[in-house]
Amino acid sequence: MAAGGAARPHDEGLRRPWGAITAFLLPALLVYAALTAYPAFRTLWNSFHEVLPRRETFIGLANYAELIQDEIFWKAVRNTFIWACASPLIEVAVATLLALALYAKVPGARFFRIAWFTPVLMSYIVVGILWAWIYNYDWGPINVALRAVGLGDWAQPWLGQPDTALPALIFVTSWMWVGFNMVVMLAALHSLPREVIEAAELDNCGWGQKLVFIILPMVRATLLNLVVLSFIGKMKIFDLVWITTKGNPLWSTETVSTYVYKRAFEWTTFDLGYPSTIAAVWFVIVLAAVLGLTHLFRLRDKLEY
Repeated sequence: MAAGGAARPHDEGLRRPWGAITAFLLPALLVYAALTAYPAFRTLWNSFHEVLPRRETFIGLANYAELIQDEIFWKAVRNTFIWACASPLIEVAVATLLALALYAKVPGARFFRIAWFTPVLMSYIVVGILWAWIYNYDWGPINVALRAVGLGDWAQPWLGQPDTALPALIFVTSWMWVGFNMVVMLAALHSLPREVIEAAELDNCGWGQKLVFIILPMVRATLLNLVVLSFIGKMKIFDLVWITTKGNPLWSTETVSTYVYKRAFEWTTFDLGYPSTIAAVWFVIVLAAVLGLTHLFRLRDKLEY
């Protein structure tokens, strides 16, 4: 500041251009408020009301009390958690093996990279229809192959009985997303410092020792991030279930997302308050689970290289 408290000439040029900042941020903030903030607030508001066509009645915590006793909701929660815990482990484990194979430059690596990544490019609609055909009891390739090799007793309606429907769908999502995780892992492997790998080779470390003591620890952060991302994706799974089973048989494949949709648009109650309660509670559960995973997977010792 100059004498007498007058601002220096160059200080005026350093002032933030609030007009330009507002002009750039306002459209994005309006879109966020209209499409994210308001729907979230409205969902929470509806959870305390009975929302019928042209009538809205405040009922306090009645929806939450009903939710606690809703057996179908808890079945959906169990199915969703099983899916969200099993599928990420399968996806990341298989993707790591495939990425290591490509990193080691197996014969035909370019072809396998494209083939393994292709399912990621398909929508859940296409994948659901495709695997519904594959799992078909009468002419599905799986049952046809089992009958062809004399294992006809093993043929079964994979999506038509409670014991196999959920594992069958978990396998489908794992098959679909392995390619994405593989590409991310392959990028992480190629970003490893070459001098560390060469130093290990100079010390006569075998491939197994390099994998366990050098490669996996250095890509651990990537592995954990992939697990968390996959976990979040499976906690909101909807498309595949709706195309294949719609939560059947006997609620064995019901997820929270499909149950919310049914209560909002298919049941004859016409009440949007109760499905809003499910959505609000599930948001809190997912948020707590993600925060818990983040805390659990937090790296205690950061690697520096």
